[in-house]
Amino acid sequence: MAAAAGTIPEENLAGDGPTAEAEAKASSALPGPRPLRPELTRLEVQRYSRQLVLPELGVRGQLRLAGSSVLVVGCGGLGCPLAQYLAAAGVGRLGLVDHDVVELNNLHRQVLHRESRLGSSKAQSAASALRELNSTVECVPYEASLSPSNALQLVRAYDIVADCSDNVPTRYLVNDACVLAGKPLVSASALRFEGQLVVYNYLGGPCYRCLFPKPPPPETVTNCADGGVLGVVPGILGSLQALEVLKIASGIGTGLNRAMLLFDALEGKFRQIKLRSRNLDCAVCGDHPSVTGLQDYESFCGSSATDKCRTLHLLTSEERISVEEYKKLLDSQVHHVLVDVRPPVEVDICRLPNSLNVPLSKLEGKDEECLKILCQRIDEVKQRTNDNTTFPVYVVCKLGNDSQKAVRILQRLSHDGLGLISVKDIKGGLMAWASKIDQEFPQY
Repeated sequence: MAAAAGTIPEENLAGDGPTAEAEAKASSALPGPRPLRPELTRLEVQRYSRQLVLPELGVRGQLRLAGSSVLVVGCGGLGCPLAQYLAAAGVGRLGLVDHDVVELNNLHRQVLHRESRLGSSKAQSAASALRELNSTVECVPYEASLSPSNALQLVRAYDIVADCSDNVPTRYLVNDACVLAGKPLVSASALRFEGQLVVYNYLGGPCYRCLFPKPPPPETVTNCADGGVLGVVPGILGSLQALEVLKIASGIGTGLNRAMLLFDALEGKFRQIKLRSRNLDCAVCGDHPSVTGLQDYESFCGSSATDKCRTLHLLTSEERISVEEYKKLLDSQVHHVLVDVRPPVEVDICRLPNSLNVPLSKLEGKDEECLKILCQRIDEVKQRTNDNTTFPVYVVCKLGNDSQKAVRILQRLSHDGLGLISVKDIKGGLMAWASKIDQEFPQY
């Protein structure tokens, strides 16, 4: 899952409750209550009437919401529904952090943005939509990435932080900043049909590092661009995030500070994993922390602080060709075999003519049927030529990452029955083809 940094160490799962000392330390680190306004206006009573009549909330809870501030890190699939419900509920000030711009492939899940704002700043787009929803809420857009140079300053300016990012370096950065600033952190993630939610650094509960002391290997982390996501799933998790923020801000209910909520959309099930309290040996929130300031989180995690698809560099330049070079090869009608190593579900979206689909997973597993089909295709094309030299095989995928892995596998297999072949991948994959060669080719 995009949000997770790996497997939770067993010692961080359900255990005894926190000590009185741990509770006191956690409570003292939280921000004090903000000054409350004496009463609600007539229009506020009318606007919030449906929640004002809840005994648990009432006028006092509503005034606490109006006096609270929340920093939203990421205005995407999680941040949009989160910010929308916080603004609707009357949270006084929302800080909206996002360096990215609105793209067409955002709109199926990022519900604050519109077609009319394609290419616009996500932070500004979200702020504009929220002001239309509730003009009494102060919306402060930050058109920048959260970084070690600005995170502490931003976090300290708000009462609660909601992590709606989609990359591991930012999750560690937000966590450490919240611990150092003494702010509760409401964190969620969503990928494919699954999601998870935890409240960190709150009332003796663990921080993110307590659960995930070490980041996962970069190659094991999947984001929405690689793995996909059903749009409503981040909507559900973002709404649950908003619920936890509202409970903390208004002082009602019991928070998820010592449990991880897991959601399975396909099964329609929620379940909770009980977590231990704060880890006294944690590197950042423990009794003797080794992390006392913000660090270089991209180096720490070995990956970029972005939710964009990563670019791998596994092959030499001689083992790759550009989409322009491949187009010339097609125009010259050079005999070759093109192997598309994407999963079948992606091949159904779009494909180049005459390509043979052999999924990377099948190559990695040395699937006999797939290898037989590939050998047959190579033999068929070879028979059309009288050339006995090395036969060219080209490999393509979406972005040019999996195709590099496939080239390495095929190079090894060329000595095990594929015959004398030359294998190269197409740099940038089908998305490079769409942007540089065929503007009508679907992009996804």
